[in-house]
Amino acid sequence: MTNIKERYLVDGDGNRIDVVLDIEDYHHLLRELEELDSIRAYDAAKASEDEVIPFEQAVAEIEH
Repeated sequence: MTNIKERYLVDGDGNRIDVVLDIEDYHHLLRELEELDSIRAYDAAKASEDEVIPFEQAVAEIEH
C-alpha cells in the first residue's frame, strides 16, 4: 500500500472525528477498494454452485 499522509480533524476534547487525505491518496484507496470488490465477487462466483454458461450465451439470453 502507498504511504498515505492522513491528517485529522479533532473536536474540542481532542477526539479525532474526521480524516483529511490528499486527493491522490483518496483516489488510490478508491481504486484499491474497487479491486477488492472484484476479487470478492470472483471468489463468491467460484464458490457458488451456479451453472456456468458461456459469456456469449448469457448476453444472448439477456438481449431476448
